[in-house]
Amino acid sequence: AEIVHQHQILLVHDLCYAELAFDGYQPTSLLEIPGGKEVGVEFHTLSKTYNMAGWRVGFVVGNSHIIQGLRTLKTNLDYGIFAALQRAAETALSLPDHYLEEVQQRYSSRRDFLIDEFASLGWTVAKPQATMYLWVPCPPDMTSTDFALTVLQETGVVVTPGNAFGPGGEGYIRVSLIAECDRLAVAMDRIRQAGFRFAPAAAAV
Repeated sequence: AEIVHQHQILLVHDLCYAELAFDGYQPTSLLEIPGGKEVGVEFHTLSKTYNMAGWRVGFVVGNSHIIQGLRTLKTNLDYGIFAALQRAAETALSLPDHYLEEVQQRYSSRRDFLIDEFASLGWTVAKPQATMYLWVPCPPDMTSTDFALTVLQETGVVVTPGNAFGPGGEGYIRVSLIAECDRLAVAMDRIRQAGFRFAPAAAAV
């Protein structure tokens, strides 16, 4: 908070995967940090946890002055959300706690399944503590774009090149955990049958 004050930074925290955490991990909210509420805002969405992507339903919490500015901006952009979508969002937020537990279990099972599948092909994939994605290393001689295109062309499986998310994503592809395990198994069978294996770069002699 001191650094933010010192440099007059507006801190924006996008906590869109707040409920999609696994193995006891709990993502940290900006509001948990001393002074966090005074220096920024935190965005939440129903798109991920409640499968409401495209409905444009979410909310923001934090500094009241910043939120007032956002409210003014929003008023000049549109007239709000269709009432039926608001009712659906209200219902979603009223679901019992076991719904979130079931969602977390579903995604963590898919995560573990895919990590094991990639391991059988020579890949070491880090186990994420949250979100619905895996970041899978590309073969050393391929960019993320080249690898994603090759996988698509040879298997029909769609993955996202890591560099689509900025320079830090280069060297990886992002794999979604949205599909059920039986469909993920089909995708991995295609990758296996196409002969994809992860071979680390040869050590310099």
